[in-house]
Amino acid sequence: MDAQKYVEEMLGTDPELDRVLESIRELGMPEISVAPGYGRMLTMLVQMSKAKDVLEIGALGGYSGICLARGLQGGGSVTSLELLPNFAEAARSNMEAAGFGHLVDYRIGDAKGSLAKLAEEGRRFDFFFIDADKEGYPVYLDWALKLANPGAVIVGDNTLLRGRIYNADKNGPSVVAMREFNRRMLQDERLRGTLLPGYDGLTMAVVK
Repeated sequence: MDAQKYVEEMLGTDPELDRVLESIRELGMPEISVAPGYGRMLTMLVQMSKAKDVLEIGALGGYSGICLARGLQGGGSVTSLELLPNFAEAARSNMEAAGFGHLVDYRIGDAKGSLAKLAEEGRRFDFFFIDADKEGYPVYLDWALKLANPGAVIVGDNTLLRGRIYNADKNGPSVVAMREFNRRMLQDERLRGTLLPGYDGLTMAVVK
């Protein structure tokens, strides 16, 4: 047994999230939802930060959306950006089945355009979860900083790219972009951040 399996056994089963994973398999969607341990962490971080306005970049099948919504206090909501309409519909269906459908607003299309629209609307957020195209992470961080309330939490998933990040021989576009994202999350003077090496890496920061 490795550390990840140990953690997952300790977490136990979660019928709502298991149903999401099954629906993703049935629909032939990529099976790349956030890891169970990090899903639980998202719930805890939203709750501990008392976030009310949460922005999710990358909905997939709604697994992370449920984790985020579980941490919301009264009156909170999730705005979720998803490129593909069928993915957004799957996420919406799973969120509704989990009892959170009324808390989420899906914006379908290119995330960069949706982020610009949110800025035009004057929206601000307390929590950001980034789990989308890896080349876009530095741009999404730029937008998060523009849209963040003071003290907002920013979290990015898959930030080790299965070891490619620290392999000097790997220098593809996604790797270069993620190295920049990680560097800025940990070294930008506007942020206080860290990188967790479990699963495929989770980088998080608080806006000062």
